[in-house]
Order: sequence, then C-alpha cells, then structure tokens
Amino acid sequence: MLRVTRALLPLLLLAQACRHAETRVVGVVPKGANHIFWQTVHAGAVKAGREYGFEVEWNAPALEIDSSRQIEIVESMINKRVAGIALAPVDKRALVAAVERAAAAGIPVAIFDSAIDTKRIISYVATDNLEGGRMAARRMGIILGGKGKVGVVGFMPGSAATMEREQGFVDEAKRSLPGIQIVGVQFAMADRAKAMAITENFLTAHPDLAGVFADNESSSSGASQALKSRNARGVKLVAFDASEQLLDDLRGGTIDSIVVQNPFKMGYESGKAIGMKLAGQTPPETLDSGAVLIVRDDLDKPDIKELLFPDIGRYLK
Repeated sequence: MLRVTRALLPLLLLAQACRHAETRVVGVVPKGANHIFWQTVHAGAVKAGREYGFEVEWNAPALEIDSSRQIEIVESMINKRVAGIALAPVDKRALVAAVERAAAAGIPVAIFDSAIDTKRIISYVATDNLEGGRMAARRMGIILGGKGKVGVVGFMPGSAATMEREQGFVDEAKRSLPGIQIVGVQFAMADRAKAMAITENFLTAHPDLAGVFADNESSSSGASQALKSRNARGVKLVAFDASEQLLDDLRGGTIDSIVVQNPFKMGYESGKAIGMKLAGQTPPETLDSGAVLIVRDDLDKPDIKELLFPDIGRYLK
C-alpha cells in the first residue's frame, strides 16, 4: 500500500499544480495603496473575484503621482499573463502604451476612478467627476450667498478624475454663480504639506478669501489643517473624498461639506467587468459609481454610515 501511495504522490502533486495553474488571476492596480479609499476599492474587487472565480493580485505605487512605477506594475502583470487588469491610471496619457500592450496580448483591461486616452478597454467605472465638481460649486454658492473669492486646491495635472472635478467646479461657478471669483487653481501633487502651504498662500494673498474647494483627500487634509492653523473660521471649505480626519473636521466645523464617492462599488464593478468578459459576456462600456455631498447632519444617517464605513474586513482578512 505504501508503494502505491509513493507512486501516486507525483501524480497527486501534478494534479494540484494543474488546479493551481487554472486559477485565474486578475491584477488590480490603483493609484496608491495606503488610503482607505483604495483599500475599499480592493475589498470591492475581491468580492467580484469571489463571485466570478478569480483571485486578485493587488499592487500599487507608493506615491499616487508615480506614473512610472504604475507602468512597471502593469507591464509586470502583462508579462505574467494575468487574466485581466483593472487599473486606475495615475496619468491619462502616460499609461496608454501599457494598456494598449495588454489589449494586444489579449488581456482585458477595465479602467476605474480616472479616465485614460485610449479606447482599447472593456469598461470605465468611475464617479461622474464633472458633476462632482459642479455639486461642490453649487454648495459653495449656497454657503457663500452666491458671492466671494474662492481658491481651488487640486491634485496634479494629467489626472483625469481631478481635472474633471476642477473643470466642473470652475464651469459651474462661471455658469450660475457670477458673484463667485476663482482666485486660482493650484496643484498639491498628493502632498498634504504642499496643500497646506497653497491654502495659506491663498489666505495671505486674499485676506477676504471666502472659500476653498479641495478636490481630493490629500488636498482636503492640507487645506483643512491650514484653516485650523490660521484660525480662519470664516473661510468655508468644501472637500472631496473622506478619511477619518476629514470626517472629524466635518463634525468640528472646519469643513462645511464633503463630496463622497463609492470606492467599494468602484472596485466591485471594475472587477465584475473583467469577470463578465472572461465569462464571454459584454460588460457595460461606462458605469457611474455614484457620489453624494454630505454635511455634518448627515453623518449619523444609516445609509451614509454604510457608504463611509463599509465592512471591508470580510474581504481583506
């Protein structure tokens, strides 16, 4: 009996190896890895993987502005012949060649969070960022009574998502809020300290500054810190994206309101698009993952709590 077992052992190991080799792997590449936003995207992608029978290989640049590192990650996944790639491109142009190489290799690519300048993708899942910017501008118009000077603290040139938010904000102000004067759009490059310095410069150059719009988490954090350090209680801050600190600042009144996305849905739907494609189905070309503007009184509402604090532990343990 022992001799039979020993004889069968290599065959059993080979069978296990074959089963392992058959497990499909989908690469998920966000702009960064540390922020809770991206971790929540990860959880959503894992849920899709469980439903469609693939494992998630998660990898991201250390810095959210590092397009070169993101290209390296995508190229490595192509070389490993992953079954699909879900990507949030740091730069809408810099990642084009890598995405088109994946498509040429027969690897379906779903883009999430931020657009890219190629049509060789199977699906685009993101917030309607133009509307998110318009939403923030309308709120700013309400809280300023339709007039006042406003500075915009952006993310970085080339990031399609945040550029659309800036465009939406500025266009809405010009269209429907003639009393709002945009005094500048400055880029913090994912650096909280730089966002803080930009906001302080706005305050110094414009002592009558009435408001600030910050269009991403790091810019919002820096802007909020600047207002607190300067004790600029009269300046209204409309932020974009949530974190524990930003929600505390919303409760405390430093932040008037926050436009919040749905990163879990973003990760799930982009993973689902890959799963559908691998199953021979046709995923939607575009999908709006949704956004909502919240104020302090919204924080205790059950639906807002669920949006802000999804149970990601059940997927990432």
